[in-house]
Amino acid sequence: MADYFVHDTARVDEGALIGAGTKVWHFSHIMPGAVVGERCSIGQNVNIGSKAVVGNGVKVQNNVSIYDSIVIEDDVFCGPSCVFTNVVNPRAFVERKTEYKETRIKKGASIGANATVVCGVTLGEYCFIGAGAVITKDVPAYALMVGVPAKQKGWVSREGEILGKDLICARTGEKYEVDNGQLHIVDS
Repeated sequence: MADYFVHDTARVDEGALIGAGTKVWHFSHIMPGAVVGERCSIGQNVNIGSKAVVGNGVKVQNNVSIYDSIVIEDDVFCGPSCVFTNVVNPRAFVERKTEYKETRIKKGASIGANATVVCGVTLGEYCFIGAGAVITKDVPAYALMVGVPAKQKGWVSREGEILGKDLICARTGEKYEVDNGQLHIVDS
């Protein structure tokens, strides 16, 4: 007996690897070769491709397709109807399966509802992508990105709190500093 849950209307193809405690909800499809970690929540109407990797503790909300060459690390949140791509210049009549570009979503990142992540980029650890944003280039760790195309509008803490000028998380009291355009937690 499997140590994960699959709703009656969902399909997990033979050869897909699903971690313990993961739940796959209504009308979702996980293709052969896909890897989904432990304790994930795979929402309604989600498709996970054969060469996609989803880490542990990931929450994928409804209506998301995670195509081949998408790598999602641990504890990532993918908001409802967010969009990933895997080809830069698609044409229906041109076969481009050998041209897929890897997209990597690093640990703890959050992607808002209806955001689009163009292939070939890396989203840094704990970054926060606002709803409807379009990501066309790499995103630094802890960056708050909004708009079309997305631009950095500030920084967020590991807890997802927007940081003020003092760079202190209001929820935890953690202190951060910016060094060479990168945000880091200050060691206590």
